Amino acid sequence: MIIPCQQNAALRDQIEQFAETLRTEAHRLGNHGLSEAEFYNSGLFRGAIERIRGQFSATMRGKREFVQHILNHMQDHGFIQEWESTGKTNRHDYSVKLNSGRMAVIELKGCLDGNNTNIFERPPHAQEFVIWSVCTNPGADPQHNAWSGLHTRLSAEIIFRQQRVDGVLIWDMVCGTIDRPCPKLQNSPQRLTEVGPFRLPPPCIYLFPATIPSPRNNPHPTAQRLEDVELLAAFNVCFHGKAEEINYVDFMVQYQGADMLRTTRVTRDGVIQQESAPTAIRRT
Repeated sequence: MIIPCQQNAALRDQIEQFAETLRTEAHRLGNHGLSEAEFYNSGLFRGAIERIRGQFSATMRGKREFVQHILNHMQDHGFIQEWESTGKTNRHDYSVKLNSGRMAVIELKGCLDGNNTNIFERPPHAQEFVIWSVCTNPGADPQHNAWSGLHTRLSAEIIFRQQRVDGVLIWDMVCGTIDRPCPKLQNSPQRLTEVGPFRLPPPCIYLFPATIPSPRNNPHPTAQRLEDVELLAAFNVCFHGKAEEINYVDFMVQYQGADMLRTTRVTRDGVIQQESAPTAIRRT
């Protein structure tokens, strides 16, 4: 499994049932004064749905408050020196001064299957660059999101644009709740950490290679060690992670005719969890 947790099947079924009820009964809601046929022909229903969807997608306030609680907790407990939010003036979101004095940069994303995952730029001053996925949609499929982000989107961007990413953190306020049960807590509820209003399981950490894959000069760079990416090591220790839970992502690249193919492999505890077929990089 690319990530330990899975979509809550019961919740997914409830969402589907409620969505169908809303689709067929929406004309009975509100004071629009339209008949059923007029209502569905007017675009009112579709417009309202798109507006709500946009509001959920656009808001980052709750996600930023979550990250603020996490980084404050890490600073208060001595796992990092200091941090600052940089999103208003830079393309990245947070800068973190690590205990060694190294500078780490965090790019905050939502669910990794979205087009926004492709938009990132490693700043020149970043000694470590980490993407943090905060996917707060309880109906999202963690397996699909993780693989779509790691293979379909990030691997292609790293190779094509030569943008080094040191690792990915997949972790948010839905983790460990009834909407997204965390297997790490199944026999170890004491691994929860209270941070402000949140009770959090250990994060899911993915380590990437330290160099950019290249078919001729660097066809198979392997993932870094956890101790090589100080920020992710700090997350792991601070929030009770275990060595056997760390994910190692490596890429293999080759030419096939005019196409560059990449293979993405994720290993955890010495076992390959998922591996792609050689896949062409298609970008315009």
